[in-house]
Amino acid sequence: MIRSLQIGSVTLPNNLILAPMAGVGDVVFRHLCRELGAQLTYTEMVSAKALSYANKKTIHLLDLSPLEDKVSVQLFGHEPETLATQARWVEETLQDRLFAIDVNMGCPARKIAGKGDGAALMRDPDLAASIVKAIVSSVSCPVTVKFRRGYEEGHETALDFALRMEDAGASAVAIHGRYAQQFYRGKADWDIIRRCKDALSIPVIGNGDIVDGSSALEMLRQTNCDAVMVGRGAQGNPWIFKDIASRLQGGSGFVGPSPREKMDLAIRHAELLQKQSKGGNLARMRKHAMWYVAGTKDAASTRRKINDAETLEDFTALFNEACRLTEEA
Repeated sequence: MIRSLQIGSVTLPNNLILAPMAGVGDVVFRHLCRELGAQLTYTEMVSAKALSYANKKTIHLLDLSPLEDKVSVQLFGHEPETLATQARWVEETLQDRLFAIDVNMGCPARKIAGKGDGAALMRDPDLAASIVKAIVSSVSCPVTVKFRRGYEEGHETALDFALRMEDAGASAVAIHGRYAQQFYRGKADWDIIRRCKDALSIPVIGNGDIVDGSSALEMLRQTNCDAVMVGRGAQGNPWIFKDIASRLQGGSGFVGPSPREKMDLAIRHAELLQKQSKGGNLARMRKHAMWYVAGTKDAASTRRKINDAETLEDFTALFNEACRLTEEA
């Protein structure tokens, strides 16, 4: 079931996608996921308003890995003109490396949705459609939209919303099978992905509860979606793409890395982060480290030490110790 994915006029060799994740999907994490099989990556959420002010921290979110020959840039905001203007600037800046402009209409975080951005746009489909139309008229690359099953829990609007996005000119949609008010509680409903796939003529990307190759295969079987998008399942486990690729090609899957392989990649992640930040603060590595050490011997004790880790040497020592304890257990 690995197949090429065409969105707009652009074709990708396969349909394995790393989801946009604020605070997680930095350039180093995306690089490692590309190495291990993700075909397309998305930047973290980028504020169109902050871009319009030339905010240096925001522009930094557009840094790309050498492996990212194609990337989708996810913008958020609620002002059509600002989003369109900044989408055009992104396209001019990234040129051929830009795969698509993706509009975030699914983030449930209060600091985002509370300002009318992210998932709040599902409550105003007219405004959402005007945003897509404005961006489509401003760029030549595909414009895609990521959203959820609905905003209020129990009030499903995704199908009508998807049709509105298609009518507004979106080249593809990605649907997370939870309501915004659920955040990440409960199970993702895949049936809404299937119904959107049945109703739309543009590609539909399925998102939610893909944790391994088996679940990716099952989502494709149940929904017939055009691509699978992996989010939290890749945290501390970029090998998930290797597992999915094997299962979709009829293989038995990837058994997973050995403790040494896992900790070696964690160390490399820290090294690349330090290099990318030019020797700066490695605090961002702490959350990745928490995920990498999951399943190791005495992980709870290791996690407590991670909170105090500051240098590359600190992280290296912690990962090596976690490896030693696990191998000796």
